[in-house]
Amino acid sequence: MKEDDFKGYTVAYGRDETQFPAYLFGVLSAIMLAAGIYTLQTIWFALGIAFGGFAFYNFPLLETGRPVIGANEYGIFIQGFGIIRWSAVDKVALVPIAVRVLTIHELQIGLKAPLGKALISDWRRQAWWRQLMRLPWSMTHQNIIRINLEPFDQPPEEIHRTVERMWKHYRS
Repeated sequence: MKEDDFKGYTVAYGRDETQFPAYLFGVLSAIMLAAGIYTLQTIWFALGIAFGGFAFYNFPLLETGRPVIGANEYGIFIQGFGIIRWSAVDKVALVPIAVRVLTIHELQIGLKAPLGKALISDWRRQAWWRQLMRLPWSMTHQNIIRINLEPFDQPPEEIHRTVERMWKHYRS
């Protein structure tokens, strides 16, 4: 099963202010590289490459129509990670994390099986250029997958409620 073949409940990145930095740094990178070509000064090239690297890293935020996370009868889909079978999921929790003056919501998926046995499809191997881009997930040493739900097109509570409801329905 390929990443693009996934059907079921899916969530994509939203079309809001999270895209602005990627566009801004892309434009600044082009301006600075042009200034570097015009003036032949190394500082402009260095800044242009640095800003271009930041824009490249955040490029997945611009892919608003592409599913990033989701769920169906087989398990939970996470872009760049794979499909986790329902029987390997121990918990699905929505965790609010206070960061200065705002609260970020994280979906935490605890696994009760080793990662090799929990995955139906393993999509962690990607093209070298895609490995340099932002991933929607991170994994702790306690076998918990963490997904920041803020950049998505649906509210964190709705994503959590739907994934948890599907987990309770399909686990066995």
